[in-house]
Amino acid sequence: MEQQLDHAAVRAAADRIAGAVRPAAVVPASEGVWYALEYLQHTGSFKARGAHNFLAAHRDAGSLPDAGVTIASGGNAGLACAWAARAQSVPATVFLPVNAPRVKVERLRGYGADVRLVGERYAEALAACREFAATGGALSSHAYDHPLIAAGAGTLLEEIRAALPGLDTVVVAVGGGGLFAGVATAAREHGVRVVAAEPEHCRALNAALEAGRPVDVTVDSVAADSLGATRVSADALAAAQHKDVHSVLVPDTAITAARRALWQEHRIVVEAGAATALAALRTAPEPLGERVAVVLCGANTDPADLAAPAS
Repeated sequence: MEQQLDHAAVRAAADRIAGAVRPAAVVPASEGVWYALEYLQHTGSFKARGAHNFLAAHRDAGSLPDAGVTIASGGNAGLACAWAARAQSVPATVFLPVNAPRVKVERLRGYGADVRLVGERYAEALAACREFAATGGALSSHAYDHPLIAAGAGTLLEEIRAALPGLDTVVVAVGGGGLFAGVATAAREHGVRVVAAEPEHCRALNAALEAGRPVDVTVDSVAADSLGATRVSADALAAAQHKDVHSVLVPDTAITAARRALWQEHRIVVEAGAATALAALRTAPEPLGERVAVVLCGANTDPADLAAPAS
């Protein structure tokens, strides 16, 4: 089915996911700054929005096969895909490397997914996933590079605006670009500025802007588990080339400090990837806006390292 990422797609996604996902909670953090607590979403990240929209759109179009959906991902995208498939009562087959953490495997199985462990590297699991889709007829999903996935993520911006009238800036972390592309598409419709935050050494979007096209980048960051895409989507690059989008890079030290500050000041536990958005705000040389929303997009992390050191 042909799809494009525009504001109409975001509006359609909002209709499809209504009642299926948790509306975003938006809370004041400091003067002029609010947190969008998207880590409270089903499966612990924003990806539930795109996954549900992807499957619901295919169901509405009559293109959701009996073989269900398949994806290669042991992270937030895999969890969201398995959750959405269960909600749609269709099979989900998730491919992972054989060395995937047991906790991820068990959580995926808890959502009813058929977990296939293949190869030592993600690339091998991805190849097996593609072969499974080609030979078995399952619908192949993607972690971020699809208009339906991005449009579902973009519904978050609409909910933030409803909760925070007068919003002028939203700060969002960028990995492969699904969340950013959807949010930026919706933000452009309403004249909201977008700050796209990336770790200094996970800069797929920033590098694409420099090159004028998506390019491969090396990945080396404390936030690489969720923001470690080697190449950004074409939709994300297109969204980033708008005048009201600003790409910023933050060091790992700032990400770690922001994550710890969320815990110490608010008792909020998030992934390093989610803390990257706050790090961009905290390291900005000047205020980012008068009414700023920082998206805390995921919390599938081990909180053990946030415990205060023994005195």
